[in-house]
Amino acid sequence: MLKKIASPLIISCLLFLTVSAQTFKIKGTQFLLNGKPFQIMSGEMSFQRIPYRYWKDRLHKIKAMGLNTVATYVFWNAVEPEPGKWNFNGNNNIRKFVEIAEDMGLLVLVSPGPYVSAEWSFGGLPPWLLSTPDIKVRCMNNTFMTAVKKYINHLADQIRDLQITEGGPIIMLQIENEYGSYGNDKSYLRNLKALWQQAGINIPFYTANGASRAMLEAGTLPGLIIGLDPAINEKQFDIAYKFEPNVPVFCSEYYSGGLTHWGEKWTTVGIPKILKDLHWLMNNKKSFNIYVVDGGTNFGWTAGANMGKTYEPAITSYDYDAPINEMGQPTQKYFAIRKLFEGYLPIGKNLAQLPPSLPVITIPVIKLNETASIFDNLPKPVSSVQPEPMEFYNQYHGFILYETKLIGPHSGNLQITYLHDYANIYIDEKYIGNIDRSKGQDSIELPKTKKPAKELEILVEAMGRINYGQYLIDRKGITDRVTLNGITLMNWNVYNLPMNSSFISNLKFHNKMKINKPGIFFKGTFNLKKLGDTYLDMSKWDKGIVWVNGHNLGRYWNIGPQQRLFLPATFLKKGKNKVIVFDLHKTKAATIEGVVSLK
Repeated sequence: MLKKIASPLIISCLLFLTVSAQTFKIKGTQFLLNGKPFQIMSGEMSFQRIPYRYWKDRLHKIKAMGLNTVATYVFWNAVEPEPGKWNFNGNNNIRKFVEIAEDMGLLVLVSPGPYVSAEWSFGGLPPWLLSTPDIKVRCMNNTFMTAVKKYINHLADQIRDLQITEGGPIIMLQIENEYGSYGNDKSYLRNLKALWQQAGINIPFYTANGASRAMLEAGTLPGLIIGLDPAINEKQFDIAYKFEPNVPVFCSEYYSGGLTHWGEKWTTVGIPKILKDLHWLMNNKKSFNIYVVDGGTNFGWTAGANMGKTYEPAITSYDYDAPINEMGQPTQKYFAIRKLFEGYLPIGKNLAQLPPSLPVITIPVIKLNETASIFDNLPKPVSSVQPEPMEFYNQYHGFILYETKLIGPHSGNLQITYLHDYANIYIDEKYIGNIDRSKGQDSIELPKTKKPAKELEILVEAMGRINYGQYLIDRKGITDRVTLNGITLMNWNVYNLPMNSSFISNLKFHNKMKINKPGIFFKGTFNLKKLGDTYLDMSKWDKGIVWVNGHNLGRYWNIGPQQRLFLPATFLKKGKNKVIVFDLHKTKAATIEGVVSLK
């Protein structure tokens, strides 16, 4: 039935899968590819969330689904992890990603921010910005804009010759992201556009905002293409056309699934709704971008957070209920969408074949028989009259330990103002409980002891930085003060625990050493004869982080819903492999097993 309604426009879009583009322009409300009307059929894939050795496989699957374009964010905090230290290698190699997309016959949309949201920590902004006490972001703050200009210039150097105007596949670049949901500094948006132009970016620009006049008024610039997050009916498109009647409007984010936070049920979006919406977009010749086609993984410390009634940290997996799952496998949703697009092909034309499936393995039960206490592996402390956020100690991720001697009150109500985000509390080497920001907690009772307590230790885990809304300035650790019965506690030793590769590699482990104080690393090994993707089942553990061969797989937490961490074959090796688990609560090792699915 669908073959009968295929229009020349749709046919030309699908035929592009094997046609090399030369020009891309806008004329009135139309996109023009090589001078002819063109419907963008895009799928989003954040290349920095997916091991770079898998980019070709994922892009091949995006093409085989029937799409002609791939969209991607660029996470500034990944390419400049420290001020002035740039990294465009490995998973940050945007040039390589774009070149592979071009080899696949895909056009490319780039959304470089500087802020992108994307459920990524701090919305992609570098946390070292927060070391400046009075920093303001996403506006014409001098400190912020000085850093932004450097970022734009460095990123432009990577992509300038990959624009379609230079013979490459990048057809459009997004200015900021959903700015109308945050602020109204139009001079900031104009400056961003000017900086990109000064850096040699001369392709069409677009903005992306919600489909409301207020958001469009605050978050767009005259003459720029309007992206709507989302737009799936005539009413939503009409809002944009009435606001700016002579520019193209497209659905810049059509949601194929959704984000899940710790402690929630898995978020899903049903196939019937998706097919209904995509039918409407196709039949009405509306350009669109499916967010996301392949979500990937928030490895390491990269998962973001939201602020609803309370703090809502995102899980490690970014599976997103997307058409291509976290392991890179096409799902029922993928095949349903592929069949829909196939129905719009002219008779005799076929979509690209799917690539072979990547190997999947299971790993037998892994026993962890070596231990190391975090308290036996502390660096030299820094003295502080009062505790400060970790960013003020030039630390941006991981954990941080605050220690003080109790003088005056020795028991009673301990309050942390403000804790970001999760803390173990110890009195005289004994664990007494935890405080959890996500539960709205900020205090705990210190019990009376036979002898007055002498030492207080607070081990704080920094979880994801808020990535959306008005609370982006989300410093970590203890961000104000600690009081006991209303008395402010002074004179602290502070231990930076970023848990980077050098710290983890220098841990001092012991065989069969019993440790009663929680905050323990557990180490084990396993051997492999063949490699493949897998998941580590962490359901027998409480809360913490996992490293395999030095790769940080991200956070696990027994409150769920995620209990399994994705372990790609690219992190493994034949023969002996090493796994390290840091658990905030376990004092005895549990086991780990490799399984073949997220759920």
